[in-house]
Amino acid sequence: MKIGRYLVVFLVLMGFLIIFGNNGLVDNYVMKEKLKILKEENAQIVLENNGLKKEISLLRNNPQYIEAVARKELGMVRKGDIVYRFVD
Repeated sequence: MKIGRYLVVFLVLMGFLIIFGNNGLVDNYVMKEKLKILKEENAQIVLENNGLKKEISLLRNNPQYIEAVARKELGMVRKGDIVYRFVD
C-alpha cells in the first residue's frame, strides 16, 4: 500500500508540473496566444510597408503625384492659381 500512495503522490506531482510548471501546458497556451497576436501585428506591418513602397515609387516616378502631395500636404499653389482666403 505504501508504494501505491507514493505512486499516486508522484503522479499528482508530475501532473501538476506538466500543467503548471515551466514550459508546461499553461505556458504553451500563453505562448500560442502571443504568437497569434504577433503574427497579426506582422501582417499589418507588411501591409503598411507595401503601401509605403507604392508611395515611394509614385514619389520617384510620377510628377502628377508629387504635385498633388505638394498641394495637399504643403499648401503649395501653381503660378496662375487663384487663392481665396476667408477671414472669420
